[in-house]
Amino acid sequence: MVTKTLALYKEAYSGLSRSTWLLCLVMLVNRSGTMVIPFLTIYLTQPSMGYSIAQAGVVMGIFGLGAVCGGFLGGRLTDRWGFHRVQLVALAGGGIMFIILGQMRSYPGICGCAFLLSVVNDAFRPANSTAVATYSKEENRTRSFSLNRLAINLGWAVGGALGGILASINYHLLFWVDGCTNLLAVLLLRIFLHPAAIPAHHREKAAGMPALSAYRDKTYLGFIACTILFASCFFQVFSTLPLFYKRVLHLPEYKIGLIMTVNGLLIAIFEMVLVFKMEGRRENMFYIFYGVCCVSLSYILLDLLPLSIFLAFFCMILATMGEMMCFPFMNSFWISRTSPSNRGQYAGLYTIAWSTAQVIGPSVGAEVAQRAGFRVLWWIVGGGCVIAALGYRNLRQAKTLAFESSQNAGL
Repeated sequence: MVTKTLALYKEAYSGLSRSTWLLCLVMLVNRSGTMVIPFLTIYLTQPSMGYSIAQAGVVMGIFGLGAVCGGFLGGRLTDRWGFHRVQLVALAGGGIMFIILGQMRSYPGICGCAFLLSVVNDAFRPANSTAVATYSKEENRTRSFSLNRLAINLGWAVGGALGGILASINYHLLFWVDGCTNLLAVLLLRIFLHPAAIPAHHREKAAGMPALSAYRDKTYLGFIACTILFASCFFQVFSTLPLFYKRVLHLPEYKIGLIMTVNGLLIAIFEMVLVFKMEGRRENMFYIFYGVCCVSLSYILLDLLPLSIFLAFFCMILATMGEMMCFPFMNSFWISRTSPSNRGQYAGLYTIAWSTAQVIGPSVGAEVAQRAGFRVLWWIVGGGCVIAALGYRNLRQAKTLAFESSQNAGL
């Protein structure tokens, strides 16, 4: 049994290109330094800075706005300059801006610096997604994105733990470490993944393909709308749900932390194997639909079953299962609609969808919880996930009908 399990894990991680692994190493280094954003609200409201919670909230909102602009800009520049150059500029610019932000004391300076930092930092994401797609093969592309997600999750875990230690010593260390890890990622990217590492067949294919606009792809725009709705609901897992554990279940912080840790642990241990077993067996939208349904059920059960810490753990496991089913295949879906010459646009629009949801979801969720209570919130977000799942299902059916029509026309 143990031998078979080890063989399964070995097979799940095999077949990925060397460039894919190196790109994930760069991501791990970069995300291991991600510690400013999680602690920024606390930093701004400490006595030495003296800003109110409302002012700190505005700064976080500005980060969200910058992320949307960065996603658009990064997508455009990726198609024009290439993903390698955009990644280098975004990482280097982000590293410098993190250090500058740590020196800011005036509120306008903090807001302006936060916006520029977010624009530069999030311009990296479309370029990075395009790089993952380029360095992977079609048959293992979903696993390549899962490996990238694994690097991000591990990096966040390291960054959060290290950030807590550094913050207890001196908050300014957060900005220096975050900036320096960005610059270290630039160095690794420059040394190990220079443009010559781009597969030759990709460059030839890109040169011969016309640039089509993602903003005219109606099916993709429908997918983006469903993703904004779903992601807005999903982000409650990391915003209002911990507050629910504290105020309604009266759980201490360490138990809340344990519940939240389940998400990262399950992803780290099982996602690659799960994707390996599912990839290529069904179309992407099939897994997306059922993954979103799992997330919906995780919210609704909080209203239907007696509340307890066991229910909290179970619902977190259910939500994480849904996340593992749909997130990797969402990436595969949008990539399947691209060519090398327009992939940045599609990646940028996908980044914008998640950035928009990150602004809308937590703020609206907190407002609903405060005014109407958590029970109403869980029904709303659970229902929102159902609507998103039905939207994905309609897109799947529309795609199938379009394919059948083209086949009949060919006959």
